[in-house]
Amino acid sequence: MRTDIIRAAAVQIAPDLSGRAGTIERVLNAIAEAADKGAAFIVFPETFVPYYPYFSFVLPPVQQGAPHLELMKEAVVVPSPETQAVAEACRKRGVVVVLGVNERDHGSLYNTQLIFDADGTLALKRRKITPTYHERMVWGQGDGAGLSVVETKVGRVGALACWEHYNPLARYALMTQHEEIHAGHYPGSLVGDIFRDQIEVTMRHHALESGCFVVCATGWLTEEQIAQIHPDLALQAAMRSGCMTCVISPEGRHLAEPRTSGEGLVIADLDMRLVAKRKRMMDSVGHYARPELLSLLHDTRPAPTRHVQGIPQQPPLSPQFQEDHPDA
Repeated sequence: MRTDIIRAAAVQIAPDLSGRAGTIERVLNAIAEAADKGAAFIVFPETFVPYYPYFSFVLPPVQQGAPHLELMKEAVVVPSPETQAVAEACRKRGVVVVLGVNERDHGSLYNTQLIFDADGTLALKRRKITPTYHERMVWGQGDGAGLSVVETKVGRVGALACWEHYNPLARYALMTQHEEIHAGHYPGSLVGDIFRDQIEVTMRHHALESGCFVVCATGWLTEEQIAQIHPDLALQAAMRSGCMTCVISPEGRHLAEPRTSGEGLVIADLDMRLVAKRKRMMDSVGHYARPELLSLLHDTRPAPTRHVQGIPQQPPLSPQFQEDHPDA
């Protein structure tokens, strides 16, 4: 049974740029560390496994072939031994985890968010609906089926990745499903201080508008990793700052000091009674909505690339029809 107080942890962490095995090990270690500190809900950064495709931001398309193929080789298949290892860690420690991965589905990659419940089940696999700018060279598009809120041990959880938060209808799709805790994913170590400030504004606004808690995780790159991605000092500047790992209340307040540099956990206690306190005054999908004026059409059907239809069967001929039409 869920308690009124849920301890949440947002993880700001560097990946292992050599591949998914090392990054998964870091994920498992961070789950153990957060659980030891009492966390029941743990959020990792955007496409953390094996790593965010920073190369696509600083390399021209003609030079992206080799790193793109390497990312495909190290990407995560769902399900796989890697996802099973995370699921087992969740089951063992009784925690809910939201993990960003590069998902490989045959010849395509997707920016995917995985929500593991505390019993180890994969409660949701969703794909970012529109990759942003340089990301379109790397990932395919998700569909409306992933805009879902799932019931977990800690409450109703929804998730979006990065600039999906700039799509108000995507956020509203989750709000209409009454999310109580929202997981925000960003790459971190990108663009600079302005990105850090934009993330903070966006996360605080969603918390206020949705009337939910927001747990946001951004990634981190060490100086050695930045140099490994690109040797040009001018381009290296594009892979610094841009970090805002934080926990926000439904009233738009930071519940702990946000982390804007380095690795570490941001841990805070979520008093779930604040959801009702906020929505009593402003429930944007309830008493504050005007559905007769404004509403959302949300197509929740998956979008497969192959639709198989069987050969239609002719209905049987009635005895009277056969008697009247003996040559039919």
